[in-house]
Amino acid sequence: MSIYLNKDSKVIVQGITGGEGTKHTALMLKAGTNIVGGVNARKAGSHVTHIHKDGYETELPVFGSVSEAMEKTGADVSVAFVPPKFAKDAAIEAIQAGIGLLVVITEGIPVQDTAEFYNLAATTTDDDGNPITRVIGPNCPGIITPGEALAGITPANITESGPIGLVSKSGTLTYQMMYELRDIGFSTSIGIGGDPVIGTTHIDALEAFENDPDTKAIVMIGEIGGDAEERAAEYIKAHVTKPVVGYVAGFTAPEGKTMGHAGAIVSGSSGTAEAKKEALEAAGVKVGKTPSETAELLREIFKG
Repeated sequence: MSIYLNKDSKVIVQGITGGEGTKHTALMLKAGTNIVGGVNARKAGSHVTHIHKDGYETELPVFGSVSEAMEKTGADVSVAFVPPKFAKDAAIEAIQAGIGLLVVITEGIPVQDTAEFYNLAATTTDDDGNPITRVIGPNCPGIITPGEALAGITPANITESGPIGLVSKSGTLTYQMMYELRDIGFSTSIGIGGDPVIGTTHIDALEAFENDPDTKAIVMIGEIGGDAEERAAEYIKAHVTKPVVGYVAGFTAPEGKTMGHAGAIVSGSSGTAEAKKEALEAAGVKVGKTPSETAELLREIFKG
């Protein structure tokens, strides 16, 4: 089992002919992802050649729009490798086409642009009132179900499949945690991104992992700034029955200074690593002081 992405997902790449799109399409194919084509309006009708994970050459069609790609291939996932200037239009196009999952890798998208396509996704709903498109990102490593599929830039060779669910604001800490716990393995790992406005949240992922029968424990990585971790702690206390361990990056960050991710700014006591740690521990989450200690806390759960 997994959440949001599996071996049957049909993936297209927006920006498949660009430098980043080309590089990561090759790596996603190597990871086993079922990539069925790409989108670039200026190169519609052409093909790009890549090596399939089984070693043979495969030609992927390039379509003029997401809607055309979905119509011709049955695609249900799009990964956007589009420069910040064009990312909003690419996301809006995918949402209006009704793609089921949109993973926006791009860093540096203006917050107003993200807010626009986030709001469109939230208000474009099915007959039951549920959003048609789930957005992951932006400014994130994407999502991986090890051994099945990768939609994003997470290295696929650092871990194995297993019973841990991982949700993280930080890309590099995602990779470290996956490597530290590679002997146990992961059901799905999601990098949600650290921008002030993001699509999928800690709480969304926690809910999905709680409902996934093959996820037995959850690792949640947060960082200073905002109150997302405090809200996640409240959700865990009320709704999550599986063991959760956590790590909060930024214990040494000075107050009032923006650190790395656009969302990582601390004002007074609000958004500090210590405040987040206290909120999580009050919800029964074991919080490590370092990523390695956090991994060891998770390991102890499985030993127990």
